[in-house]
Amino acid sequence: MLLAQITDLHIKPRGRLAYRTVDTAQCLEKAVEALLAVPQAPDAVLVTGDLVDAGRPEEYGLLKEILSPIRLPLFLMPGNHDARGPLRAVFADHRYLGSDGPIQYTVEEFPLRLIALDSLVDGQGGGQLGAAQLDWLDRRLAEQPERPTVVAAHHPPFATGIGHMDKIGLEDAAGLAEVIRKHGQVERVLSGHLHRSIQTRFAGTLASTAPSTAHAVALNISPDAPSAFSLEPSGFQLHWYEPTAGLISHTAAIGDFPGPFPFFENGVLID
Repeated sequence: MLLAQITDLHIKPRGRLAYRTVDTAQCLEKAVEALLAVPQAPDAVLVTGDLVDAGRPEEYGLLKEILSPIRLPLFLMPGNHDARGPLRAVFADHRYLGSDGPIQYTVEEFPLRLIALDSLVDGQGGGQLGAAQLDWLDRRLAEQPERPTVVAAHHPPFATGIGHMDKIGLEDAAGLAEVIRKHGQVERVLSGHLHRSIQTRFAGTLASTAPSTAHAVALNISPDAPSAFSLEPSGFQLHWYEPTAGLISHTAAIGDFPGPFPFFENGVLID
C-alpha cells in the first residue's frame, strides 16, 4: 500500500497571500500536480490538518476546487487553523467527517488501517485530544490488535527543539503515549503542524511530521527561536507499507528539477 501525506496547506481566500508573501493556493496546485505525477499512484491521500488559514467557508470552497483533480480516496483532518463546521459543510460528501464533535474516524479498506484524531482546540494554536478521544482511540486499537495501523493527529506528540512551535504543541502527548504503548500494531504516528520533515522514537513506535505544501517553519533549534518561516522547497510524503518490512517513508520535494538522469550507458557507469 502507498499512502500519500500532504499537510499544512493554509489556503487563503482567492487572491490572498499568507503573511503577504506565500501564494498557498498556487503551492497546493503544484503539490497536486506533483502528487499525481508520482509513477506509482498512491492508494489514498491523507491531509493532516491546517487545510485552510482561517476556517472560512470561502477558503474551504477554494480548497475543494484545487483538490478536485485528485480522484484517489482522500481523507481530511482538521488542524489549529481549521473550523469543523465550515469544513463539514463544504465537504459534506466526505461522510467520515461526521456531523458533530471531534473529527475522528477509522479507514478500514486498506492493508494498513488508518485512525485519524482531532487535536483542534478552538481559538488556540496548541492542540489537545482529551480523555474521551484517547479512550476512543484505545478502544479502536483494541478491536484489531494484529492489524498494522497508522495513527494521525495534526499536532505532533513530541518536542522538536523549535521553541515557538513547541509552545503550541500537543498538550496531552503523554496521554497519547500511554495509549500507543499498549498497542504494538501501531506502525507510525503521523502529524503535520511543524511544516518540516521530522522523525523520532515515540511510545514504542515512530512519530513523524511531513513538510508543508507551502512555506516551511524556519529551522532554528532553540528554546527562544523566533516565530518565522522560510521559502524552502515544499514537499509531501509517501508512506509505503510492505508487510515484511513495515512502513517506509519517503519525502518528495515539489518543483521542477532536472532529471532523472541514467547512471549507466550500455551497461557501463557513466564517468
